[in-house]
Amino acid sequence: MARTSLFILLLLLSIVCLSGAMKPARPSRRSRARAYVENECNKTRYPSLCIQYLAVYANSTIQTPQQLAQAALSVSLYKALQTRTFMMKVAKELKAMKSKDYQAVKDCLDQICDSVDQLSESVRELHRLERLDVAGGDDAFWHISNVETWVGSAMTDASTCLDEFSGRDMNKLRAVIKAKVLNVAQTASNALSMFHRYAAKYKP
Repeated sequence: MARTSLFILLLLLSIVCLSGAMKPARPSRRSRARAYVENECNKTRYPSLCIQYLAVYANSTIQTPQQLAQAALSVSLYKALQTRTFMMKVAKELKAMKSKDYQAVKDCLDQICDSVDQLSESVRELHRLERLDVAGGDDAFWHISNVETWVGSAMTDASTCLDEFSGRDMNKLRAVIKAKVLNVAQTASNALSMFHRYAAKYKP
């Protein structure tokens, strides 16, 4: 658990560095980079959401499918972490109140915790694939399959969580949770799409 927490902390620090610590690009270069991000986002299932979250990376250092895949996976993990934190707080409050919504929220929280673990693994696996590019090796397809499996599982868990909040019995709290979990599922979907385009270079 401590190793996972340290990994996530380092990941979030890397997100901050990518988005804010770089030297500002010249306007023309930034415009080209943003156009590149928008063009790639328009190929995803949720383009507006993709542009909203990845536009911050539209600088001269984010210009390749590899860099976009890394950014998209990091964003997806970050949204899952935010959702988990929110739901842990809500579950604690509902349990204290002995609310009828507690069990549904607790079941959904379990799924989101799984999504966090799976997205964390996918980011690790992408880093391994990137190191393979540098060092050389024959395990590329194995790493690609792992990333696809982890992200796909995270999407499935988020969808399972959404099932807890289907139907007409939708109060304000349930609506907020549903929106946050849907956001996790959609950013994961976009990240998988970005990763597929990056991984295409390994195909014969």
